[in-house]
Amino acid sequence: MTQVNPAETTGGAERERILQADDGTGWRDWGPYVAERAWGTVREDYSADGEAWDFFPHDHARSRAYRWNEDGMAAFSDLKQNWCLGLSLWNGQDAILKERMFGLSGPQGNHGEDVKEYWWYLDGTPTHSWNTWRYHYPQAAYPYEDLIETNARRSKLEPEYELADTGVFDDGRYWVVTVDYAKAGPHDLLMRVTVENAGPEEATLHVLPTLWYRNTWSWGYDVEKPELRFEDGRVLGSGPSGALALAGDGDAEALFCDNETNTARLFGADGSPAYPKDGIDDHIVNGAATVNPDRVGTKAALHHTVTLGPGETRLIRVRLTGGADAARPQNLGRAFDRVLEQRKAEADAFYAGLENAPDDPDEARVLRQAFAGLLWSKQYFHFNVDKWLDGDPAGPPPPAGRAAVRNGQWRHFDADDVILMPDPWEYPWFAAWDLAFHCVTMAHIDPAFAKAQLVLLLREWYMHPNGQLPAYEWNFSDVNPPTHAWAAIQVFLIDGGRDRAFLARILHKLLINYTWWTNSKDSDEDNLFEGGFMGLDNIAPLNRSTLPPEVGTIEQADSTGWMASYALDLLEIALRLAREDDVYEDVAVKFGEQFLRIAASANNSGMWDDEDAYFYDVLHLADGREVPLKVRSLVGLVPVVASLAYDEPGVKTLPEFRRILNQYLQKHPELGSAFHRRTIGTEQVYLLALVSPERLARILKQVFNPAGLLSDHGIRGVSAYHREHPFTVEVGGVEASVDYEPAESTTGLFGGNSNWRGPVWFPLNSLLVAALQHYQSHGETGVRIEDPLGSGNSLTPGEAADDLARRLISLFLPGTDGRRPSDARYPLLSADPRWKDNILFYEYFDGDTGQGLGASHQTGWTAMVAHLILTRGRAR
Repeated sequence: MTQVNPAETTGGAERERILQADDGTGWRDWGPYVAERAWGTVREDYSADGEAWDFFPHDHARSRAYRWNEDGMAAFSDLKQNWCLGLSLWNGQDAILKERMFGLSGPQGNHGEDVKEYWWYLDGTPTHSWNTWRYHYPQAAYPYEDLIETNARRSKLEPEYELADTGVFDDGRYWVVTVDYAKAGPHDLLMRVTVENAGPEEATLHVLPTLWYRNTWSWGYDVEKPELRFEDGRVLGSGPSGALALAGDGDAEALFCDNETNTARLFGADGSPAYPKDGIDDHIVNGAATVNPDRVGTKAALHHTVTLGPGETRLIRVRLTGGADAARPQNLGRAFDRVLEQRKAEADAFYAGLENAPDDPDEARVLRQAFAGLLWSKQYFHFNVDKWLDGDPAGPPPPAGRAAVRNGQWRHFDADDVILMPDPWEYPWFAAWDLAFHCVTMAHIDPAFAKAQLVLLLREWYMHPNGQLPAYEWNFSDVNPPTHAWAAIQVFLIDGGRDRAFLARILHKLLINYTWWTNSKDSDEDNLFEGGFMGLDNIAPLNRSTLPPEVGTIEQADSTGWMASYALDLLEIALRLAREDDVYEDVAVKFGEQFLRIAASANNSGMWDDEDAYFYDVLHLADGREVPLKVRSLVGLVPVVASLAYDEPGVKTLPEFRRILNQYLQKHPELGSAFHRRTIGTEQVYLLALVSPERLARILKQVFNPAGLLSDHGIRGVSAYHREHPFTVEVGGVEASVDYEPAESTTGLFGGNSNWRGPVWFPLNSLLVAALQHYQSHGETGVRIEDPLGSGNSLTPGEAADDLARRLISLFLPGTDGRRPSDARYPLLSADPRWKDNILFYEYFDGDTGQGLGASHQTGWTAMVAHLILTRGRAR
């Protein structure tokens, strides 16, 4: 398949800015790096029991300074989040300003944590020269208590109670608030706020563009406190990031307070600041004298009061400049508007110029908003575990035994970076295997950033000294699938397949990580792996991370499949590097042999059930019994992902690799079932695959069976077969079971905030598409797939891959009724003209209907839909 370097496609001015940013010009210095939620995170949790949601609840967020990072709405910051620029709103009815998104904490939600707002990331460019954000804000009082109390009454068998269910948007009584950002230069940011009264009557909205400094000075370190002050009609700032100047149009009132904790309100303590963090909030809502009359502080807002009739709109212009630009006059007139118009046109040209950009306007909208959500999910992540465990000089010492709660073995961890997050509200922290998928999609528009992200997690201040990668903030020691090498290959190819220095840098660190896996997750040293969690939350009947050793161990089909795939990925990297440096031939041989041994173990152990034609986990009980955990799920499909096709020209210049691998197979013919050779024309084509073509054909009957794993919108997490045939196992006197749950989880395993027991998830679906394409690359393997089973449609693996990609993309496209399946539950979202073109990218999707579920803004791995659109277009 021909690979195209995005830097060589059309894209005009934005493409040039990306190249300048790669050279360090500063176009990435300012961006949407501010989370939608910082309360309730592990970083802010200094409790004895690790109950992060309780230690720093939403009610504290407006009054309590954050230690590690900030949150806000439609907010931008610099790379180190010294300052933030965001938006606050007040409808005249709420008891508090709307400064951040509201949602239920993990314990409050009947299916786990859940944001209860409607906003969308509509547009964005890699340098953040153009970004668009949209929010629908009720004109009536926001129903905080109704959402909390109604969800508390609902069981796990009932759906979540959403904001749309409350009736607060009835009769169009809400504000449409759109924020457009454009950069006139790397440190010259234009912010345009457009408010529209969607309701039937005149209404008033308070709009407050807000600039503040992250609190770095209250923790007992020798840090100079920055300052904002009002001078010559502007807010001027001086701090660690240099000079700032914020100017706004109209007759806005400048309000100032300090980004410091209101200890009197929260803790009844003396010595609270006179103008604390919630000072502007209390002044606007209650008329309190809590803003500094001298107009100085570390948090400042430009307060606009906007009264509009039905359908009327108002524009508010704000401009933030830094460094030398801060001293210059700031134009907020026609020149301001021209910059926004130009950046919007340049963004249009950039996306139209992508290789294989879709012609269909609906697909183009999905593509662009998927990329926008991914770009808005770039977040500043600051977390020094050593300081977090020991506490700060100005704070009370953390409770005894704190290191035993979580992350106590990760004292080396010291993050201070912008990272691609799964989403900015429910998961405002990185996750290792999520990041791999994020980077593959990002590579289509910003390959340098994607490569830097993959390298970042392998650096010494992230990777554990023992070689483990940190899984995610809640528990760095959990185990995620090893997808880093796969992502590195995809990013390398999308970027044109020339940056071998990047591959070498990745390979050297992943050799350490691979060794950690083999040393710690193969307890019997039989090339069958455990792993535990493996990112699939509650897919198994048992919690695979916490099974006591005295009960037994679980050898996992998915963990073993991931390790086979990992070996192939490292083999492919080594082969590519060996073409220019034969030193890497030895590495290629090592991982070729390693793969063959893992594949043989997987195929000849109890994992493979020949009657069911499926791979299962195997529970090895301490008394010697072996119990196959016969759940037809994605766990048994991971072995299919372990495949690699390569042709003779790719290895004919590597005689040592060819000689040793052939010699090895001659000595160990029992390992040859995973090695396939085929002649196409005059060339040999090779396929290394854990699953043989014969077994693949049998497995795929399950995969493409509508009564099994196949849904209209992708492959389900668990087969619908289990709807009528639950699997049950008894372990240690406790009965555990798995049935088919197409929507939200009905179990509390892993917090109950996600469900792999039936819904459609993008990551493994995307990998299955790639695996089928690998089989197709081998040429005619003889495998034909009836898709769907019973239809009589006989497809090649490549054709089946294309059909699976089509099903996944269809989640976001209007159906025959005009509604997107992902939002079809609510006519408001899927049919209303003001809503229907704004796309939410959910965490996962109902296995029967395609309705979006879980986190509603997880444009991390769900942004893979953009990757599928582009690669499907290339294949066509």
